[in-house]
Amino acid sequence: MCQSIFRNKPDTTVVFSLINRTKSIRLAELIDEGELREQLDHVRSLSLSRGESTWLRGNTFYGKRQMFRPDFMEWFEGMRLPDYHLEKRDGQYELTFEGRWPEVMLWEIPALAVLMELRSRAVLRDMGKFELQVLYARAMARLWEKIERLRRIEGLKIADFGTRRRHGFLWQDWCVQAMQEGLGDAFIGTSNCRIAMKRDIEAIGTNAHELPMVYAALAESDAELAQAPYRVLADWHDEHDGNLRIILPDTFGSEGFLKHAPDWLTTWTGIRIDSGDPAGAAEMAIRWWKERGEDPTRKLVIFSDGLDVEKIEELHARFVGRVKVSFGWGTMLTNDFRGLAGDRLAPFSLVCKAVSANGRPTVKLSDNPNKAMGPAEEVARYKRVFDVRDQDAQDLLV
Repeated sequence: MCQSIFRNKPDTTVVFSLINRTKSIRLAELIDEGELREQLDHVRSLSLSRGESTWLRGNTFYGKRQMFRPDFMEWFEGMRLPDYHLEKRDGQYELTFEGRWPEVMLWEIPALAVLMELRSRAVLRDMGKFELQVLYARAMARLWEKIERLRRIEGLKIADFGTRRRHGFLWQDWCVQAMQEGLGDAFIGTSNCRIAMKRDIEAIGTNAHELPMVYAALAESDAELAQAPYRVLADWHDEHDGNLRIILPDTFGSEGFLKHAPDWLTTWTGIRIDSGDPAGAAEMAIRWWKERGEDPTRKLVIFSDGLDVEKIEELHARFVGRVKVSFGWGTMLTNDFRGLAGDRLAPFSLVCKAVSANGRPTVKLSDNPNKAMGPAEEVARYKRVFDVRDQDAQDLLV
């Protein structure tokens, strides 16, 4: 994503902002501001090590060697994250990042990971040695029980998508190792490049909502706005020479996206479902492929929204044989401490989103209205342009 932006929109000024959807978790009362600043300042000091650069330059990703171009890698090796703005307001942290899009976008994942881990440390700080041992023993047993259930699913393909809202780095690393041992070849990789390199497994993921959100914000007219999601994918296709062809259609509503999509998108590898009713969205995709003359059994559907083992079992049973099925398992893999420590470690919905581009507000509609974001008048405009009608609200867990 960063390389694509570096090539196509390098001088776009973007603002990213922390958004805590779970207002009952008052982060500014849990996390010490000085400790948070110390961690954020440390992130700004980081750069690629020689070994990390060599791994990125020479490794094979998605079957392609040397996916990253020399000019991009030269820039990336010298890049440092831009400054941040942090203040407290009403028990929450207002944390924003502003700068050139290729630079500022890279704040999202470390910022969220830092906040989640500092919250975990704050809760754990007063626990004794044996209390901590019992806590982690219970969490480990819980994950292993999930793995044992997943092991019974024939043909399962599942990846770790849990970096942003993990309990902590060491815990995510343990979870990945447990998945490797427990699931074998059914565990196909992790979106965490550091862990992928360390554990010699595939680095895997898809593109994200920020691409169409920023392209749409830059549109000069309603007509350009309507085409923005497809312009993104045209640039993406050109950037990756036909590789990495997974569609993320829900930014402005999946139904409208598929209805107006150009025919060349039907030849892409598959689709990622990240909001709304996952089964309903998969059925919609199957109908779309059939209507456009494509064979759904040759297409990949990646489920990635709010997954846990029961939902994975249900979705796999429903769609296996009808499409190729895969799962990006996030927060409930790397941060399922529900009911432990008096439920003070339960996961919550924390995101970091692009909120403006070149001074214009961004919008996300999603297939779940509870995930929508943007100024009300712009949300209304986007709903009109993208023909988004009544949507079923889904409860937000993460």
